[in-house]
Amino acid sequence: MFVLNVDYSNLDYDNLALLIGVKSRYIPMIVESFLKETDSILETLEKSIQSKDYDKIRSNAHAIKGSAGNIKFNEIYEMAMEMEQAAAKQNSEFDYKLYLGAIKSAVGTISL
Repeated sequence: MFVLNVDYSNLDYDNLALLIGVKSRYIPMIVESFLKETDSILETLEKSIQSKDYDKIRSNAHAIKGSAGNIKFNEIYEMAMEMEQAAAKQNSEFDYKLYLGAIKSAVGTISL
């Protein structure tokens, strides 16, 4: 499920807290942690895509998928899952750069 123009700029802290089972006051800390971790993973993922290292693409996409899934960023989760599955099959036809760009764009809309 490739998604363009994902926008997380208007996060509803109360609803997000309800979905993941925490108090809303913890959401900024959780989101900040997600952003820091994901920025680092995205850098590594980009290098892995450039070198066509499918095992590293798979593991980095898996890490993003897990983090995004934990905090219900479902579109990021879905795109990372598709990338992970393609890399597991060493699918050279899959547009990893397009998905990377879309994930980066979605992450870039997240604000505290």
